[in-house]
Amino acid sequence: MRYEQAAFEMAFGTKKQLPPSDLPEIAFSGRSNVGKSSLLNKLLNRKALARVSATPGKTQTINFFRVGDVRLCDLPGYGYAKVAGAERNRWSELMEHYFNSGRHIVLVVQLIDMRHPATALDLQMLEFLRQGAFRFVVALTKSDKIKPTQRAERMKALETELGFLDNIPLIPFSSQTGEGVEELKKWMEQAAEG
Repeated sequence: MRYEQAAFEMAFGTKKQLPPSDLPEIAFSGRSNVGKSSLLNKLLNRKALARVSATPGKTQTINFFRVGDVRLCDLPGYGYAKVAGAERNRWSELMEHYFNSGRHIVLVVQLIDMRHPATALDLQMLEFLRQGAFRFVVALTKSDKIKPTQRAERMKALETELGFLDNIPLIPFSSQTGEGVEELKKWMEQAAEG
């Protein structure tokens, strides 16, 4: 994959707008403020291709980025309490349609903040991916913001918390230091190749 050629392609806010899937897609999913945009920018070695915001819940559309013959899909973050109920329902409907409309999704990168236990919504999403037989990996974001002893404790706790995920890679990731970039790219490239 030629990451340096990545370009923003399109954004869609309703399921009716979503175009048919004509390329392999790698989706990035996670709660609001988990660092999806920062992770995408780090993977693509760009400062602001994906819009980063200090305000949770800013990504309200499915944003598509083209990388050669693959599409990266930045999905709306879930779980931000201050979003109105109607807006949450629209996001939920959009996400459900995205995953259940027969798209050519070759990999889902599920993001979880390494510093904290997975939320109920994180666990629900992981179970959905597992039940739906989606190929996925877990990127443990913000790995640079945790001390080595706490990190070892969190990794051990995560192995228990996420024990129901048989052989799913847990990849510590930092958009600051670049930890996890190469490992995540390896999984993405394997998935894109089929």
